[in-house]
Amino acid sequence: MVTSSHEAAHRIFQERPELLSPVFRVLGVPLPDKAAVEVLTGDATEIRPLERRVDSVLRVESSDGTTFLLAIEAQGRRDPDKAASWTYYLAFLRAKYDLPALLLVVCRDRATAKWATGPFLTGIEGWTALSTHPLVIGPDNIPVITSPAEASKNLALATFAAMTHGKDRDITPILDALATALGTVEVDTADYFTELLELGLGDTQARNTWRNMMSVGTYFPGRGTIVEESYLKGKTEGREEGRAATLIDVLEMRGISVSEETRERITSTTDSETLTEWLAKALTATAEDDLFTKEQPPAEAPGGHEQSPRRSP
Repeated sequence: MVTSSHEAAHRIFQERPELLSPVFRVLGVPLPDKAAVEVLTGDATEIRPLERRVDSVLRVESSDGTTFLLAIEAQGRRDPDKAASWTYYLAFLRAKYDLPALLLVVCRDRATAKWATGPFLTGIEGWTALSTHPLVIGPDNIPVITSPAEASKNLALATFAAMTHGKDRDITPILDALATALGTVEVDTADYFTELLELGLGDTQARNTWRNMMSVGTYFPGRGTIVEESYLKGKTEGREEGRAATLIDVLEMRGISVSEETRERITSTTDSETLTEWLAKALTATAEDDLFTKEQPPAEAPGGHEQSPRRSP
């Protein structure tokens, strides 16, 4: 059965095709930034009872007129059966659609990524009939993004990078950068990437860290994610109450002591915009008072020049 992390690793390419250009640049494969992407069926079954299914299949038509198929497989471990399966997928897609076909394998650990590069040979000793060379993306060639500004440039890439590096020991700066970037975008977009990353991180400590950082909305019902739990809780207890609890959790997770006075101020606030503003500040705050400070507008200095902004308590 397909797991949530498995699904997220390839589904992100279907739903966020803008991820293809930076990933192809990492792999050294030319692809124009502007390309039309169509999701095709992953069913590669020809006759029963043999059934084969590719995780994702995309038809990519670049702005220069080049059209090809991209089969995407999420691979969590070495699997000797994949040598035959992957060769079959490429041959089947080439024959069915009469288009060139490539295979992209997404891995979250270095050993699997090294194995997945192949090549996988079909034939007998001394004679190779087919040679399959997958494109492989993994921790060694996906960039580590720890800058919120960099994460904001391409949220799909930042989310995918966080998934890929989910087993890294120093994952927290990566998650912090993405969380800060998501705090600057519209709610629906933040909701989507928040939950997609939780699913993509799978059963890792990084997932627990991420669960303590973000909350709101749901895109994957019935999976038991923290976003869904918060959403359902909000249906019965009120969304604002859920956000207040999340805000306190984020502060404590980041090692910031929360006084009883601050806790009371947060939990008694019912204004959604105020809680959202405080939650965004909590991601970078160094003390609880940082939540409640406000930027003063720049004052005009003598001579018409603006003075540097000051923070008021």
